[in-house]
Amino acid sequence: MTMKKILLVFFVGVAQSMVAQVPQDQKSIKEIFDEALKNGKAYPMLKELCTDIGARLSGSPAAAAAVEWSRHMMERNEFDSVWLQPVMVPHWVRGQKEIARVINLKNRGVLELSVCALGNSIGTGPSGVSARVIEVKNFDELKQLGTKAVQGKIVFYNRPMDPTLIHTFEAYGGAVDQRGRGASEAAKLGAVAVIVRSMGINIEDYPHTGSLHYQDNVPKIPAIAVSTKHAEVLSKLIKEEKELQVYIETHCEMLDDAPSFNVVGQLNGGEYKDEIIDIGGHLDSWDLAQGAHDDGAGCVQAIEVLRLFKELGIKPKRTLRAVMFMNEENGLRGGMKYAEIAKAKKENHIAAIESDEGGFTPRGFSMTGSEETHAKLKSWKPLFAPYGLTEFADEGGGADIGPLGPLGTAMIGYSPDSQRYFDYHHTPEDTIDKVSPRELEMGAAAMAALVFLIDKYGLK
Repeated sequence: MTMKKILLVFFVGVAQSMVAQVPQDQKSIKEIFDEALKNGKAYPMLKELCTDIGARLSGSPAAAAAVEWSRHMMERNEFDSVWLQPVMVPHWVRGQKEIARVINLKNRGVLELSVCALGNSIGTGPSGVSARVIEVKNFDELKQLGTKAVQGKIVFYNRPMDPTLIHTFEAYGGAVDQRGRGASEAAKLGAVAVIVRSMGINIEDYPHTGSLHYQDNVPKIPAIAVSTKHAEVLSKLIKEEKELQVYIETHCEMLDDAPSFNVVGQLNGGEYKDEIIDIGGHLDSWDLAQGAHDDGAGCVQAIEVLRLFKELGIKPKRTLRAVMFMNEENGLRGGMKYAEIAKAKKENHIAAIESDEGGFTPRGFSMTGSEETHAKLKSWKPLFAPYGLTEFADEGGGADIGPLGPLGTAMIGYSPDSQRYFDYHHTPEDTIDKVSPRELEMGAAAMAALVFLIDKYGLK
């Protein structure tokens, strides 16, 4: 027999074997979804995390309580092992409520603005900052104004998220640089503070926080976010009154790094126990609300994936880990520490799945990896279609699992419907009542089904 015929026989045999497996896989995936939708525990866990602990900013007592809650929850579900990974995290505190007001309106007096400090920002202190406001849409406009026009002023970044983009994370990516880099770019030209339009698509009364990143060797200036509604108002007033002034007062500060932990729960693998599949979310949240969608949902879904395996008696071939990463919001220390330890121990993490886009209706997955692993993931698409998961994107992953990429890990992002996420993201509205129990449980089932397939077939 020629080599060509040998290969043909081999591939035909593989194809026939895969076809034979499809009904079995369909049955197993249905069992996973049935268990999650009838007896799921993700929502009860999330309700407990949100109402008993609430906001979990890195370095805070509540974040420490969330670590203990996570460990207890994994032990309650009788995972094979549960442990803590120590990590030092930034410890930023907001302080008393922020103030921002327009102070020189002609014939109208003072106008209070709905604002909050951006994470990692320095504060103004009790004396506050008062200055004329100048509006820009991007960094090019800022640079064109130059030092003479910017020095001593408050820069107002007012570039909206693009509402015409159907995938809202693309709109977020197109606007968030003004929040992340805006303070330092303005400080280079002598600005005394910045106001940033909130990262929300809708016109809302409440502001969105989020982290900024100061550049080295650039003066640090205070930074606040203003609600989209008041961003529109402020822009209109600047056009009407060229000398418009705003007073800002914030009391936030960065304290010394604080000790914290990633929380890891494991189900031991059998035949390929040295191959590890991670499922994770970030345990920390911003301090304005309960962190329900961002990212309590991802944390409880990760725990639920392992619970579903145990409940259904599925003995994994590979080792499964649920990872609660600490400090995604304003430092990414947990994700970096996890990858550092994995590298030092020479662990083989074949895949990592992150849920950090909210607990909404499942739509699919995205993945960063080799062409071979992309093809394998997409080959399973028909198994997910009956459950509404039809979007299998070529690039994706998550911030916490990103540091595993250089170790050769396939990085997979769970993709729920994105239309409502930025109504709640980083706002006081991110509370348990905004989460649908059914949607949350379906997301956990979707990830469990994907883990089942990766565990059964591998990614090569």
